[in-house]
Amino acid sequence: MPADALSRVFAALSDPLRRDMVARLCDGDATVNELAEPYDVTVQAVSKHLKVLEDAGLVSRSRDAQRRPVHLEAKVFDLMTKWIERYRRQAEDRYRRLDDVLASMPDDDAQRPPKRVTNKPRKETRK
Repeated sequence: MPADALSRVFAALSDPLRRDMVARLCDGDATVNELAEPYDVTVQAVSKHLKVLEDAGLVSRSRDAQRRPVHLEAKVFDLMTKWIERYRRQAEDRYRRLDDVLASMPDDDAQRPPKRVTNKPRKETRK
């Protein structure tokens, strides 16, 4: 498993089932059994997926009497958001520079002669 926190987060989110679990936890805490309900996998498999999410810092587990809810850790999303935002700004800057270059270029349509239309008969093809 990758050593840095951001790599662990993205690796954990590479699995669609784990992404779906994270999306479901956005609505509130849930137990392992509640998270396992909609999937055609065992509770043990869901527990293993949760362990990966927990190791990445995306979720935590607590004890509430007999209930052990899984909680989504929002601070990890701040880390992801900062990383994504940095690259989004760089991409926007590149597009802005490209727009400036394209705006400074002469319009080719004004310099091009009009297309000639020929009235050549088409060859018939048999099917």
